[in-house]
Amino acid sequence: MSDQLKPSVETPAGHPVSVRELLLTRLDGSDLAPQARSLLRELLPNEPARSSGLRAAPVQLRSITAVGWRGIGPRTTLELPPGPGLVVVAGPNGSGKSSFAEAAETALTGRNSRWEKRRASDWKQGWRNLHSPDVTPEVSVELCVGEHGEPVTVRRTWYGAKVDDARTRAEGADGSERKLEEVVDAAALDLARPFLPYSELGSMINGTLGDLHDAFFELLGLELLAEFDGRLRDAVSECRQAVEREKEHTERLLGELAALEDPRARHAAEALSGTRADLDRVRALLASRSPAAEAELEGLRQKASLVGPDLQEVSGAVARLREAAARAEETRHGSAENARRLAKLLEAALDHRRRSGSADCPVCGNPGQLDRSWAEHARAEVERLQSEAAQAEGALQAVVKARQALHDVIDPVPAWLQKAGSPLAELWRDWAMCRSITDTAELADRADRAAVALENACRQVREESTLELAEYDGEWQSTAMRLAGWLAAAEAAEAARVRRPHATKARTWLRSVIDELRDERLRPFAEQSQKVWQQLCEHSSVTLGSVTLAGTPGRGRVELDVSVDDMTAPAYSVMSQGELHSLALSLFLPRATHGASPFGFLVIDDPVQSMDPEKVEGLARVLDVFAQDRQVIVFTHDTRLQQAITHLGIRATVLRVTRQTDSVVGVETVTDPVDQALAEARAISLDRQVPQDVADRVLPAMCRGAIEVACLVTARRRLRDEHGLPLLEVEERIASLERTKEYVALALLGDAKRDAQGTVERIRAGGWSLIQTFNSGTHAPLSTVDDRKALVSRTKGLAMAILRSGGPGNGQAPGHSGGAQ
Repeated sequence: MSDQLKPSVETPAGHPVSVRELLLTRLDGSDLAPQARSLLRELLPNEPARSSGLRAAPVQLRSITAVGWRGIGPRTTLELPPGPGLVVVAGPNGSGKSSFAEAAETALTGRNSRWEKRRASDWKQGWRNLHSPDVTPEVSVELCVGEHGEPVTVRRTWYGAKVDDARTRAEGADGSERKLEEVVDAAALDLARPFLPYSELGSMINGTLGDLHDAFFELLGLELLAEFDGRLRDAVSECRQAVEREKEHTERLLGELAALEDPRARHAAEALSGTRADLDRVRALLASRSPAAEAELEGLRQKASLVGPDLQEVSGAVARLREAAARAEETRHGSAENARRLAKLLEAALDHRRRSGSADCPVCGNPGQLDRSWAEHARAEVERLQSEAAQAEGALQAVVKARQALHDVIDPVPAWLQKAGSPLAELWRDWAMCRSITDTAELADRADRAAVALENACRQVREESTLELAEYDGEWQSTAMRLAGWLAAAEAAEAARVRRPHATKARTWLRSVIDELRDERLRPFAEQSQKVWQQLCEHSSVTLGSVTLAGTPGRGRVELDVSVDDMTAPAYSVMSQGELHSLALSLFLPRATHGASPFGFLVIDDPVQSMDPEKVEGLARVLDVFAQDRQVIVFTHDTRLQQAITHLGIRATVLRVTRQTDSVVGVETVTDPVDQALAEARAISLDRQVPQDVADRVLPAMCRGAIEVACLVTARRRLRDEHGLPLLEVEERIASLERTKEYVALALLGDAKRDAQGTVERIRAGGWSLIQTFNSGTHAPLSTVDDRKALVSRTKGLAMAILRSGGPGNGQAPGHSGGAQ
């Protein structure tokens, strides 16, 4: 059970050898032809980065919290004991226990496999708690990460009404945000997923073996083999498709050639016919056109693609030039400089007046000429003249820009047309000469006329050349083009015919290597699955033999060697539901407990259903083995697992989940059942507020219950250890008990029908009278606290005596000696 499979092949020196190196070594020693070896080396991919998420840092669960989620209303936390060990989370259906299992998976993975696989519509409608419509739903897990157990909380909170309207974040102990991928690798959750929901227990055989195959393939470090096989498969397929394309192309082209009267078509058909097409003859046919004809054809193509002036663009540029020229004329060309000079003169006079402080004119000498009125008028005139100068300057610049814009749309004569002496070349030269004209009116007029003339000529040449080009070589031209396409396909098919047999042999060789490496690396997993199955189904007539992988990812499957009474049979047709659950566990546990997995925990939901008692005992033993080095958290409503744990003396922590009205969920640790029963009775005995009539009726019943619990614990141990009875028969005998005396007789004598009075008195004086008091109800009134305490004390003494009678070392309840705690 402790076998661990390392994810890489090891040399005798203990150093890992990459799959790529291993393949190259085997390829060098193979008897393949050189062409096949060359092809394998060509297609061999590089070693992929090991992104499987199998990290060294361990991750353990510390607690699971939910609020407003599924069956949990107010915030409730399921605290889990740290370190390895078996934890049983028990509770009846509807108590909310499975909500905790789903919460843990959803918090870490962002999805819930139980619901998304089977009841998507129900899941989308029922993921919120109905009793907490105003609460923000949230699930979280507290993790211990790394060797030092760093606390990290992964929290998923919903902000909308849809199940996908959620965000996940990871937080350190101080509330600082952590990157989720640094805490839990998403790839690890896929490959070594530590969650096994109930839905996958039943659907493992016919629903998830393909996914399991792919996960194992990557766990075994064989991703490169899958990619390599895919490349070879594609190479073989491409060769086949190339040959098929040539055949289809040949059939179509032969039909077209037969319809043509051109002698070249007849020669082409002869070249394509026969067992093998004559590619050289086809090449000669396609190259038969003279250089002169090719030059002519090229000239026609140039003319057919000729583009003249864009008349709309030219017209717009001419209109903008004329408009700019008109505005410039309005501002009276040359007035800008005069306005600037006059403005400067007036500014100088104003500056002189300001500096000299005199109103006398420095030019004419007349006194008082530069008075205040003159100054105001002069300032206004300066502003007017400056504005006039700016407008004139802007109009001139607009003319320059408009002229340049028109020059820019005038293209030079195309190089191939410059040598031609055609009227078109002359028209284009006339159009190009417009770029040298600077006079605005002349430029606008000549450009407008030249553009229209040139475009009309270009259109005529295009139409004539297009028609001539279409008629060139008649129907043969289009046929020749298709013949050239056929030649390319035929050349590819010829290469494919040479490549295909080597690719096929190369893939056959690789598949044998894949099978060998896969079986070699899977063997420890398969052996572990068989051991798990043997413990779960020890008395079953169904035998699980080899577990193997067939195919490659995306096309593979897990093959199970299942037989019934040595007769081979399909697993899903011969197994009971309990056996299918056992098989699912046998396949899940080796994968989830991979030696390099970072997860130090397993979460298994409801594995007990449909199992008979022997399988439940086997399940308890298996869980106990895996709990030696990791947390094993099992959710169940079936009390048989707890009974098997107690029956086998397995140490476990039992947490009981209860659900009250309005989805109020509580979690309590289940202690030793005898101690718990006595503690409850003791609490009643010490409560002075309990009325007399209630104490007289309730307290004796509670004490009788404590004695019966002690009898059940002792009876299960005695019948198992001394009588060797299986769990099913033990539980059948217990189920038939009705009176306390029968409980005592079964516990002390192994037979509920015998008289146990003498044995009771021998192990505890006064014990029988206490039992009679319970049965008859004739006890004295419990009028004082001392009376009540005395009853509880006598009950405890008898209960401990019954427990001690169960055999050596059984003086305590099983919770203190290795049983459920």
